[in-house]
Amino acid sequence: MKQILVYSDSLSWGIIPGSRQRHPFDVRWPGRLENGLKAAGDDVRVIEDCLNGRRTVFDDPYKPGRSGLEGLAQRIEVNSPLALVILMLGNNDFQSMHPHSAWHAAQGNAALVHAIRTAPIEPGMPVPPILLVAPPQIGMPAGTMAEKFNGGDVKCTGFPKALDKVAKELNCPFFDASHIIHASAVDGVHLDAHSHETLGDALVPVVAALLGEPATP
Repeated sequence: MKQILVYSDSLSWGIIPGSRQRHPFDVRWPGRLENGLKAAGDDVRVIEDCLNGRRTVFDDPYKPGRSGLEGLAQRIEVNSPLALVILMLGNNDFQSMHPHSAWHAAQGNAALVHAIRTAPIEPGMPVPPILLVAPPQIGMPAGTMAEKFNGGDVKCTGFPKALDKVAKELNCPFFDASHIIHASAVDGVHLDAHSHETLGDALVPVVAALLGEPATP
């Protein structure tokens, strides 16, 4: 069995827009991806490590443990051997308490890639390839997200392009989710069921092509 680690935030954890409830596994995109790969004949397990509010490398001043760097190397060690790591992080870097730009969030992803590639895994285990996924861009923050993401729709401008540049520099495959899905109008941040299903289905052939492919640090 090949193991895939999804390292992400609430967009992948599956918050239902306008609530604190969670989409079921078969709806949220990591589950949809696992089921699609299995239906195509791949023996896989998708491990969800998706923390609500997780940034790339920045701290949340109100909640501890939201920097994506915190404990990442150990998560790689715990879950090894891994056939693939999927990173979809960045939108929380644009919360209203942060001054960050698209460049900052892209560089945060670069630091995460470095942490994965240098994690203290057991001798002989593979360094997994890393798929960088640009999340759909923040829409007009509304409801419970209005204050938290005020201005985020502007600060996130250009993030997919900046992340694509980092992916090329680090020799990571890249997928721009904003080409196929968008944030729900309910809160301007999270994904409805249709967007989860669309993203999971779109990633099936992408991930299938990457499984077993060696990483090039």
